[in-house]
Amino acid sequence: MAIGSGIRTLAAAGVAVAGSVAGFLLGADINAVAVAAVAGLAAVLIAASGEAPESLPRPQTRSVPNEPDVQALIDALAGPVLVTSGTQVSCANQAARALLGAHIVGQDVRIAIRHPAAAERLVADPADGPGSTTHLVGIGTREQRWEMRVRPLGNERRLVQLVDETQLHAAERMRVDFVANASHELRTPLASLRGFAETLREEAGEDSELRERFLGIMLGETQRMQRLIDELISLSRIEASKFRAPDTVVVLDALVREVRGALVDLHGGRGGDLVLEVAEVPPVVGDRAQLSQLLHNLVGNAMAYGRPGTPVRVELQPLGEMVRLRVVDQGEGIPPEHLPRLTERFYRVDAGRSRSVGGTGLGLSIVRHIVERHRGRLDLASTVGVGTTVTVLLPAADEAVS
Repeated sequence: MAIGSGIRTLAAAGVAVAGSVAGFLLGADINAVAVAAVAGLAAVLIAASGEAPESLPRPQTRSVPNEPDVQALIDALAGPVLVTSGTQVSCANQAARALLGAHIVGQDVRIAIRHPAAAERLVADPADGPGSTTHLVGIGTREQRWEMRVRPLGNERRLVQLVDETQLHAAERMRVDFVANASHELRTPLASLRGFAETLREEAGEDSELRERFLGIMLGETQRMQRLIDELISLSRIEASKFRAPDTVVVLDALVREVRGALVDLHGGRGGDLVLEVAEVPPVVGDRAQLSQLLHNLVGNAMAYGRPGTPVRVELQPLGEMVRLRVVDQGEGIPPEHLPRLTERFYRVDAGRSRSVGGTGLGLSIVRHIVERHRGRLDLASTVGVGTTVTVLLPAADEAVS
């Protein structure tokens, strides 16, 4: 080290001076002694300058692990990804093998992804639109939609990525359907209002009896539009809050009796057909206003579509850690092919009858969103000619909360 070399140089200089002093003490000539001291010091300096200084310690370098191979990289991706060499699949991740088959590695990519648009894109020049995408339908299942992205890697290799757009397409289709249905639902009563208003303005205004009948119809149409707008606003609010779980304790049996009292004089006097079978149940954690709306929609539907004079049963029972609510009517029933779509917005089994009883087509959609927000379950069962049963399961409140 540099410090050790300096110490040795000083020691050598000391030895040269000590030798010169000793020579003088032994009687040597002073000039000879001085010359000897200078020569000794010069030798020491020359020797010191000739020594190669020891190099400083090099900082320790951290070892760099080997870069992962392409297979390890694409295996870390969730969606289907392939790497092609020429027209052959050189490697594929687990998602790609699950979608296209475990045999695709080593296969021609045009056979691995059996789609005309994909084949055309995969054999095209990589320089042609490297950032373009290709939309594929029917890979995996008939309803699935994919976006294929191709990126050149060099040396005739390409990265092929498949992005699942099925849910995005479904959401866009629901949005378009919703706008179309809402426009239709509002346009129908508006057209009716305009027709009656024009008739009253022209010749029917002089006939008091006809005028009163027309005004009654117009009032009904405006009330129908008001219900539709109110339910659209309600549905929007429920959807906006569906990721925030309710935190209020609700005594559900008391709420059921309250809703029965509100509905007993409605629906053509069918209040006498309401039958409550309410057991002692624990409270639930929920939004009281939304649960009241749920009960109004379910019981109101049962009273509207059940046959007059037949009972509408509202059952409330404990079921393990859940509370079960069931609303049972004895109506015409619903064909099984309609059941999966009953909770869609504006879906109606019989559009004419639904409008005649004041339905907007949003009631069961609101019920579904309320149940989802309360982390519950909704089940619809119906038999044609027998009736319909709607079951709602809601989590009971913990004892500490209640």
